[in-house]
Amino acid sequence: MARDVWELDAFRRAYAISLDVHRVSLGFPKSEQYGGVADQVRRSSKAVCALLAEGSGRQLGSNSEFRRYVVMALGSADETKLWSAYCRDLGHIEAAMAAQWVAAYGEIARMLQGLLKHLSDN
Repeated sequence: MARDVWELDAFRRAYAISLDVHRVSLGFPKSEQYGGVADQVRRSSKAVCALLAEGSGRQLGSNSEFRRYVVMALGSADETKLWSAYCRDLGHIEAAMAAQWVAAYGEIARMLQGLLKHLSDN
């Protein structure tokens, strides 16, 4: 496991896409900003990064603690895919952007699955 979470490709990719999600969602209607889909998609996208960072900081030489956080980050990646569909279906983003977000979080999830396998093998 990388000592610095920024060394993880999955983290850097999740961070970059979460910035895009954040910026785009700021343009959603005011009614969606607090407790609505804008708030939810921002929260879940940032949770992927936050969980990886927290788990990395808590690992203290043990992969088992970090694995727990990677599993939770996987859940947040899947949640972001769902919120992306809501954003599309409610007309806040175009289908192409939703597809881009879903694909990005799908790739991040695959990367996290690979990280889990690596952690389990060590």
